[in-house]
Amino acid sequence: MVKTKSRYVCQNCGYVSPHYFGRCPNCGAWNQMVEEVYTADANKKVGGSSNGVQSQPVALDAVNLDDNKRIPTHISELDRVLGGGVVPGSLVLIGGDPGIGKSTLLMQVSGQLAKTSGEQVLYVSGEESASQIRLRAERLGVGGKHVVVYPETDMDLIRRAIKEVKPGFLIIDSVQTMNEPALASAAGSVSQVREVTNELMRIAKNDGLTTFVVGHVTKDGAIAGPKMLEHMVDTVLYFEGDMHHTYRILRAVKNRYGSTNEIGIFSMEEDGLHVVDNPSESFLEERLPHATGSAIVVSMEGTRPILVEIQALMSPTLFGNAKRTTTGIDHNRAALIMAVLEKRANLLLQNQDAYLKATGGVKLDEPAIDLAIAMAVASSYQDAEVDPGDCFVGEIGLTGEIRRVNRIESRIEEAAKLGFKRIFVPKNNLSRYNPTAKIQVVGVTTITQCLQQALKPSKAALAEKGGRGA
Repeated sequence: MVKTKSRYVCQNCGYVSPHYFGRCPNCGAWNQMVEEVYTADANKKVGGSSNGVQSQPVALDAVNLDDNKRIPTHISELDRVLGGGVVPGSLVLIGGDPGIGKSTLLMQVSGQLAKTSGEQVLYVSGEESASQIRLRAERLGVGGKHVVVYPETDMDLIRRAIKEVKPGFLIIDSVQTMNEPALASAAGSVSQVREVTNELMRIAKNDGLTTFVVGHVTKDGAIAGPKMLEHMVDTVLYFEGDMHHTYRILRAVKNRYGSTNEIGIFSMEEDGLHVVDNPSESFLEERLPHATGSAIVVSMEGTRPILVEIQALMSPTLFGNAKRTTTGIDHNRAALIMAVLEKRANLLLQNQDAYLKATGGVKLDEPAIDLAIAMAVASSYQDAEVDPGDCFVGEIGLTGEIRRVNRIESRIEEAAKLGFKRIFVPKNNLSRYNPTAKIQVVGVTTITQCLQQALKPSKAALAEKGGRGA
């Protein structure tokens, strides 16, 4: 008879203890220790591939790199985020809010990989039946005999299916629904997620089987399960976006084989996700030409420059403490810039409610967006219009100076490509800049200097002033 034991596992961090604690000694979370029953030999597994072949030590110089060339998915934005394609034998984790499009993306990836590589793609789903997956595949235009659907959650059966099908690619949707029979805990628990991921990692590395895994997220936006889940995989991608917008952003937060600064932008349509080739033009297409409280920033996402509209609305507060609300912009950054405007530019903002937004559902967090935020705030407060042909790049210091930013040439070229006439940049960036783009580049040293050159009274303000004069 197999002997069973019990242990207590923290559902927040995965800490294991033979005794119960009200507060986890590792992460400090309260009431997260849950009792789990397991067999004594549950963790005594022998490593190896799904075929039982043991790996052997090999000299570094003898490792063959020809078999590990990147495989393009032929979805350009995904290839960009992955660093040029998927690496054979890699384990990729994709997380995101419910309904954001994770399963849609992986179904389209399945179709592309099956079509271009000619290898079998095993799509394992613990959340949908085979007929439901077929309905979604038909809507996305995915088909063919090379995509094998397997609705199952038992890891023993999944290992057997891998051995029989011998796929070139494996997709698990999702890791929280998979179940390791050797463990008595429920599917989705910390021990189950850890053991299932560990088994998938063993299969991926020893069989050279490229594996995509879908991960649920918590209400805080983190991957559900222990933090070590993200440490075990090779790449962690987050699928972001506003449910009320069509745009979706794929962002890498960990990538052993490429940069973590790249993003991919998609548009969610009825027939699936479509690549957005020119995101800057898409984000600016609904901009009003003579509106106040609007400024354009050239932000860098990895190696890609993106033009985004930043909007600000200043309104007199009805209470003692002014309200600061931001969407897509860091709240503390907005408060800091408004403090600089009040101290260095003599704008009385302490009695103004401020509402700031980066349009299109984009999240901006680099220092170069400071100048555009300041211009949008000042434009709304003074009811002064920013010229529609102007855009702004620069970091603002606490003394009101405009500090240099990186990749200034790429930013200027992107602004010129989209037809902007003038761009305000830090003056220190111009010392080594050779003008090649057909755009006027204005170097500024202080926020006050930029306000004086860029703002002009709006047509509504001029009309009101003329009416008062009459």
